[in-house]
Amino acid sequence: MKIVEAVKTLDDAKAVANLLGKHKGQIYSDIWTFGVNAALRISDLLSITMEQALSGTVELTESKTGKTRSIPLNSTAMAIVEARHKANPTHEWLFQVDSNRASGKAISRFAVAAAFKEVGEILHIKLGTHSMRKTLGWVMYSNGASIERICKLLNHSSPAITMAYIGLTQADTDAAYTEFEIKI
Repeated sequence: MKIVEAVKTLDDAKAVANLLGKHKGQIYSDIWTFGVNAALRISDLLSITMEQALSGTVELTESKTGKTRSIPLNSTAMAIVEARHKANPTHEWLFQVDSNRASGKAISRFAVAAAFKEVGEILHIKLGTHSMRKTLGWVMYSNGASIERICKLLNHSSPAITMAYIGLTQADTDAAYTEFEIKI
């Protein structure tokens, strides 16, 4: 299994979105931005219909776990949905392509993975489709969310899995000794 990273700063997350739009097209930038806000696995993200997305809450059965989830879309995700719908009112899928070979189908996960990898190489980040989920987890952690809350959001079975998943390192743990000094 190839290891991919979370994007650990908001500036880098914006840079990913900008470079995807510039080098690969708006659909890839939209997938990135929507993905870091919805924290879905790529197979689930690409299965979202326009109708589901327009409702503001995505109801789905996760392809990996078989668990049913209900994901309320935040204002950033909804802005993408509305813009995509306005630009593509006849699309069945939120992230649908109109090329000759794939017309009427959702973009492929392989195309998304390749675009993310290319942009990751430019930014020197091991970027992949899981980076979207990992990035939201990292941003939540960096802003004080508990590992248990992040674990629940990502639908992980344990906090230990979540800590490894978001890239919490020994250096991060070691930093706590100086960050949280107790002077008596």
